[in-house]
Amino acid sequence: MRRIWDDAVRALGGTPDAGDLVERYAEPHRAYHNTFHVASVVRDSSELADAFAFSVEERAVLTLAACAHDVIYDGRPGEDERASALWARERLAGLAEEHVTRVEALVLATITHSSDDPLAHVLLDADLAILGSEPEHYERYRQAVRREYARYDEPAWRAGRAKVLKALLERENLYVTEPARQRWGAAARSNLARELQSLA
Repeated sequence: MRRIWDDAVRALGGTPDAGDLVERYAEPHRAYHNTFHVASVVRDSSELADAFAFSVEERAVLTLAACAHDVIYDGRPGEDERASALWARERLAGLAEEHVTRVEALVLATITHSSDDPLAHVLLDADLAILGSEPEHYERYRQAVRREYARYDEPAWRAGRAKVLKALLERENLYVTEPARQRWGAAARSNLARELQSLA
């Protein structure tokens, strides 16, 4: 991951400083939002980007945002993303402000999972790729997320999780980009519906 980060920084004309990037994702309290997750988002966002005419600089910005989007994770929705965006800004201080601002905005877009930026569309779809995974992989994801929210008792967890699942299923499109819809859309709806039914 450090090499991927460093290469993206160099592509934007900067001097790499990944800081504690690798160590952050290896923190013991992370059951899902860990190194495997961020590596998957980096991979999937790069693959989705192949369908679009992004410049080399845009792809580097996308890579940095994918690497940084969960770098701070304490199970505090909204606060974690804002802290991650700040972390990215501090690490990228030597880059042109336009690049730093865009990386920061992409990370912040993961709070609401909405944006007008085409790069964000790719990042957000890659972040939700796990929803369209094979059923056994989805089950491991579900269990990992539950462990990250172990502070909630079962009734509170079921109520909160059901609310999240319903909101996702009510979207007209789970994924913004057409490549992501074709790749993960049907499987994601099936996985979400199955989990929601199990919470009833």
